[in-house]
Amino acid sequence: MARIIAIANQKGGVGKTTTAVNLGASLAASEQKTLVIDCDPQGNTTSALGFPKDPARRTLYQTLILDEPIERVTLDAQVEGLDLIPSDKNLVGASVELVLMENREYRLRAAISGIKEKYDYILIDCPPALDLLTLNALAASDSVLVPIQCEYLALEGVSELLDTLMRLRRTINPSLAIEGILLTMYDDRTTLSKQVAADLRSFFGGQVFDTVIPRNVRLAEAPSHGMPVMFYDIHSKGAESYIQLAKEVIANAQKRVGSGPERSDQGSGAQSAAAATAGASGGAGAPASSNTPDDSTGTSGSGGAGTGSD
Repeated sequence: MARIIAIANQKGGVGKTTTAVNLGASLAASEQKTLVIDCDPQGNTTSALGFPKDPARRTLYQTLILDEPIERVTLDAQVEGLDLIPSDKNLVGASVELVLMENREYRLRAAISGIKEKYDYILIDCPPALDLLTLNALAASDSVLVPIQCEYLALEGVSELLDTLMRLRRTINPSLAIEGILLTMYDDRTTLSKQVAADLRSFFGGQVFDTVIPRNVRLAEAPSHGMPVMFYDIHSKGAESYIQLAKEVIANAQKRVGSGPERSDQGSGAQSAAAATAGASGGAGAPASSNTPDDSTGTSGSGGAGTGSD
């Protein structure tokens, strides 16, 4: 049965979409049958996997609102072992229409319940907001992966997200775990990135993935070619990082099978993490006095987009 991982952070531009696309492709390349669900009305995951905007295409909207069977919405993502449930701008309306629907928080969970046996992993790319779409994704998930940009302002929204996770565990999804915190857009030439990474590891400990996603021009260019970075330039630092992240996710899952449903460092759940984040925000407060540039590995063609946009 699939492990369902929501990729969530209410702050935009931290690498959720880039992570959904490239982690999904890397898991599929590791012979793990994977489904990526684009739950963001912007539809960036859909386009990054090579599907241009098409008003006639069935999307997640039809499944959530019109009860379209999810099998009829699922697309072959043109990568062996990888499928996609696409999104489009109609999902903006779904956030409003869901309000009056029965079991509104569980619509996505019900929709994917019949296909979990077909996959090893299901990744859900959440919108940059704590709305009903994100709530549906978290209610349907076994765990949440939180990408955090290695900059000071990215820390400030983490406590709000983890506070939401605490509330969800008490009410809607008691089994929701933290899959891990992923450091993105890391620039080892700047003291600030190193300081933010050190603060996060200090407060969150083993919940932070060992893998760090660097700023990399290939990660920013790959979506414009409609393919994951490992098929655009497998030798780039971005591709190597996501391949390593996939190995780490698989290894954590194997450990989990032997030690119970959650990792030992997740025992305190989001509660201790939320309390710690306030301290982390303060700890990384003053930007370091570094004169080094903000982007590395030739980000000049992509406006320093790093791990891409959400």
